[in-house]
Amino acid sequence: MTKMKYDTHFECVKNTVSEQEWNTRVELAACYRLVDLYGMTDLIYNHITARIPGTDHLLINLYGLLYKEITASSLVKIDVEGNIISKPDTDYGINKSGYVIHGAIHKAREDVSCVLHTHSRAGIAVSAMKCGLLPMSQTSIRFLNHIGYHVYEGPAIDLEERNRLVADLGQHDAMILKNHGLLTCGATVQQAFNTMYQLEMACQAQVDAMASKAELDIPSSQVLERTAHLYQPTTRRPYGVLEWPAMIRYLEASSNKLDYPRYDT
Repeated sequence: MTKMKYDTHFECVKNTVSEQEWNTRVELAACYRLVDLYGMTDLIYNHITARIPGTDHLLINLYGLLYKEITASSLVKIDVEGNIISKPDTDYGINKSGYVIHGAIHKAREDVSCVLHTHSRAGIAVSAMKCGLLPMSQTSIRFLNHIGYHVYEGPAIDLEERNRLVADLGQHDAMILKNHGLLTCGATVQQAFNTMYQLEMACQAQVDAMASKAELDIPSSQVLERTAHLYQPTTRRPYGVLEWPAMIRYLEASSNKLDYPRYDT
């Protein structure tokens, strides 16, 4: 019986790829680790994809690894259709059917370099609420009129769903996949992660507040509109960029306690 190769330690590819690709690999691997660190993972499922600058190629995780196991060298290089260009020497592959969502957005949005999708507990809970995300906290008001909604059509394996996904996202950087989970995207890995973090925090706060059964206090429409405007990246600054070095320091400190390969290897 042939033994399958399901290792989690991979040969470093730093010297075999361009500097731009390696930097993207390190940033994306860090993003995977941070999503795990903040408790937004779902076993081996979901994806975070990043475009390699100056190319039509993307990086994605091996299907079978935990987010805390992902390294810069374990990522798979694919084209926008999900075809594998290069991958580590392992029997792990990619979940191509789950790539439908990512592929649709990368093809339609040239301004997007990173797409992040989660099945967090709070995100799923809010995705099943008819009211959607409520503007009940400063964090959630950020998304007022700046978030899309996509009706659940079953597991995302139908290529015809792509057009509807793209239309529902529009020019937003966040979307709630009804009865499914959360999605964010951004011009950089840092921005996509920050948007997901804020969306997750908004969902957690809403679930907690609604569970208390207390009457919710929603600010006036004028305050909501002004606050939503002030918190847009184009109004203030691109979110995630300033925060990223601090996130890396937090990741570095936390990684020292784990028996896993460094993310930047």
